[in-house]
Amino acid sequence: MAEQHDESMMNNLYWWGIPTLFRCPHQDLAGSDIALVGVPHSSGNGTTERDQHLGPRAVRNVSALQRRAHSGFQIDPWELATVIDAGDVAFPRANNNEHCIQQITDYYKKIDSAGVRPVSIGGDHSITGGIVQALGKGHLAKGEKVCFLHLDAHTDVFTTVDHFLGAEKSAAHWGAYLVDQGLVDPSHSMQIGLRGHPRTLDWLQPSYDYGYNIVTMAEYRQRGALEVIEQIKIKLAGRPVYITFDLDCLDPSVAPAVSNLEPGVGGFSIDEAVQLLHAVRGMNIIGGDVVCLMPTKDSPNQITAMVAASVMFEMISMMAERVG
Repeated sequence: MAEQHDESMMNNLYWWGIPTLFRCPHQDLAGSDIALVGVPHSSGNGTTERDQHLGPRAVRNVSALQRRAHSGFQIDPWELATVIDAGDVAFPRANNNEHCIQQITDYYKKIDSAGVRPVSIGGDHSITGGIVQALGKGHLAKGEKVCFLHLDAHTDVFTTVDHFLGAEKSAAHWGAYLVDQGLVDPSHSMQIGLRGHPRTLDWLQPSYDYGYNIVTMAEYRQRGALEVIEQIKIKLAGRPVYITFDLDCLDPSVAPAVSNLEPGVGGFSIDEAVQLLHAVRGMNIIGGDVVCLMPTKDSPNQITAMVAASVMFEMISMMAERVG
């Protein structure tokens, strides 16, 4: 008993040993249920906020702190599912965004073919495009289009510009081109938490034109969490769900070290964000990502990296519960 206690204690101390995501074994996909993946990519933001590629290493450093049982679900996800750290996507041409997006797609096609559900830490938000190019209509989705649960301060459906500072499949475009490719069903996808003062007043129009279900932060405050959660359940039920979580959906006081901060309007608290994530509990969640962590802007206690890990933990727990 004492040995088990000691092992449990050491597994939750993040400052010793070899850092893997949540202290999961670093091994290949065979026999795994969930693969944790680092995507150290920054060039999708078009040379701005480049330190997002440091996000996976930062979360590896602190994520052991979140290797816990889930008190709300009353499960131990690490016992229910075989969870591995599958390593990082390699980017030999890191400054070439389009090459990087293809690298991501090629990497995740192997994960999808193995029937393993990925939970990823980025990286800027362009990584979602590369990942869903692999998962859309794939093995995990059973040939169907993917439906997004997308929490973000921004739409990332900015079709009014051809590229973002040279990046075409950029952090600002994946929400559009994945629909154009026939891989995402926007009519059964939710974009929640959009806020801030835009550069142009028609900034939401492309999302409306594509048919996304939009809930701005102002609408969320007016309608209330329970009504929005019910909409999520109705729209996404029975479909392959992909969760993409931009840390800038959170209030800057909760997650200060993110790119493209929107400080002028309050964002979600962590409790509000987790409540929205739980709306898809029990559904066929085929993957998820957490993006836009900027470790070089983080506070000394690495709070934003810890928040990113805690969001990943919620995704892992929902997937593990279904596997178990």
